[in-house]
Amino acid sequence: MTIAHDLATMRAFDATDKPLPMSPSRPPSDRLSRWLAALLAAAALAAAARAELPDPVRFGAAIEAGDIGAARAWLDEGLDPNFLGDRIGTGLMIAAWEGNLEMMELFVSRGADVNGANGSHEQALLFAAWRGRLEAVRWLLDRGAQINRRGLEWSALHYATFAGHEDVVRVLLERGADVNARSTNGSSPLMMAAREGRERVAGILLERGADPATMNDRGEDALSWAMRHDNPRIARMVASPERFAAAARSGREAFGPAVRSVPVPERIDALFREMRAAEVEGRLTDELRNAYFAAVSALEKPPPAAEAVHREPPKALEITARREAPGEESAVLMYERGPSEPITRSAPEAQPVKPVKSVKSVKSTKPKAKKPVTAQP
Repeated sequence: MTIAHDLATMRAFDATDKPLPMSPSRPPSDRLSRWLAALLAAAALAAAARAELPDPVRFGAAIEAGDIGAARAWLDEGLDPNFLGDRIGTGLMIAAWEGNLEMMELFVSRGADVNGANGSHEQALLFAAWRGRLEAVRWLLDRGAQINRRGLEWSALHYATFAGHEDVVRVLLERGADVNARSTNGSSPLMMAAREGRERVAGILLERGADPATMNDRGEDALSWAMRHDNPRIARMVASPERFAAAARSGREAFGPAVRSVPVPERIDALFREMRAAEVEGRLTDELRNAYFAAVSALEKPPPAAEAVHREPPKALEITARREAPGEESAVLMYERGPSEPITRSAPEAQPVKPVKSVKSVKSTKPKAKKPVTAQP
């Protein structure tokens, strides 16, 4: 019996289950039409419910803002737990970046891959390490996050070192991180410390067996990166006295131009967040967009000439030591215009620069969220 025939022979019943006569004003074909209309309406409602699932921009903005209610509702509606947002990656990656353990727990409980990677091969552990989210790092490691990766890949230790998070570096090493891990271009964590001037982190890595002789694909090592980025104290730590003296005589220019990593100023970060919220709500204005791009342009301008001090090769390396005080020697690079800042073991470390989300265009597809504006590890 076909559905149409079955519907055509249906009868209405009263409370006593006695069949009632069909209304002459409602033929079977009319009832069939009404039934099909109800069926189509139900399908439309289901489609509308599915349409409530977010696009990558809306998803990313909500997870970054910590909207766990929206995340739970989307997952309940069938959202893939490994859905990728527009900038950082999956919900788990974004939550790890923000250090939001509750959000991390939600996505993992719904099947998110702890070791899943975004388009740049980054994982949640890397984002937690980059931001110095120590508890998130431990949480991920306890749930099977890969601390070491196969082949040449950026590791959590690279990212934590780059950002100068000593506590995260120590935990990663204690949990078995490869101190000589090689990035996609062969660079080591020690090279990242040398590049960013992370003197104390460099000391930790060296204590744990970091190899200063490791070279990347370009034949560069920790010494060359330290000299190029004007970090002579680290250069002294990673080289023999003879090699350091030779490097100092060559001058910084011999090691190539430095590319500085710059944190995003608070104004740019605030404008970016405001633009994200406005875009999601459909109220992004040209005024807000122009203010953001103007701030970014100002940040990308070359540094003032005053920062070019001592770019010429030094005339000499002056070393002072006392026989009765071993280990307290000092060294000063001498220039035509006078000595540089003294190079000593006890000199204070430069103030660590905390990484922040990268500055992207309004319709950016990803962070390198997250990351220093002018350079990445």
